[in-house]
Amino acid sequence: MTKFLDTLDKIGRLDKKLQEQLASVQWFCENGSIYEVYLHSLNLEETVERLVLLTRVLPAYTGVRNAKLEVEHRIKDCIPVEIGFTEERWFCLRIPALLPKKAGGSADYIRSFLYPAMRAFFEKRPPVRYQDCVLIYRHVYDRARPERKMRDHDNIEINMVSDIVAMYVMPDDSPAVCSHYYCSTAGQEERTEVYVVPKKEFPIWLAMENTMPDEGVELYEKR
Repeated sequence: MTKFLDTLDKIGRLDKKLQEQLASVQWFCENGSIYEVYLHSLNLEETVERLVLLTRVLPAYTGVRNAKLEVEHRIKDCIPVEIGFTEERWFCLRIPALLPKKAGGSADYIRSFLYPAMRAFFEKRPPVRYQDCVLIYRHVYDRARPERKMRDHDNIEINMVSDIVAMYVMPDDSPAVCSHYYCSTAGQEERTEVYVVPKKEFPIWLAMENTMPDEGVELYEKR
């Protein structure tokens, strides 16, 4: 139980830090210091990310059988990743958050829910390998927050998603296999959509992009 107790101690220290940061955010908010609210909110978000990662490994340290599997089930319920194929037979993945998250440990956070979701989806399906394709990132930001439109495309979070997607639907994500395309659009809820489209069909996807429904295109389990 040494690892369990050590992790529990780290959680306790982070929880104390979280309470202090909450108090700071509230104080600056009540005093109208909006930029300070923003800065301290970022620190608060980072602490929560670290807490999530630690609490996710805690059940496994008890030694109880299938603890990791049970945690993955709960992650799936809390972070509903949508995976499937469009009517045009393009692969599509929808993550209920904008990338990058820009917080410490966020790449590990993304790996912790995305990899199990992809593994579960392809567990009983034949492998898919798109050749000479375009890997598309469509960032859907809240139209009430237009400042969220600007996204950083060269970051570890997006690279993490690309690696996991390539693992299941492409030989790899090198320039020899795929090109990359990034775009942003307004919607009711923030999310990140990832498409893998054959390069010769990319103009079709591009023409369709402006007319995609707010909730996203319909996805099917089979290609």
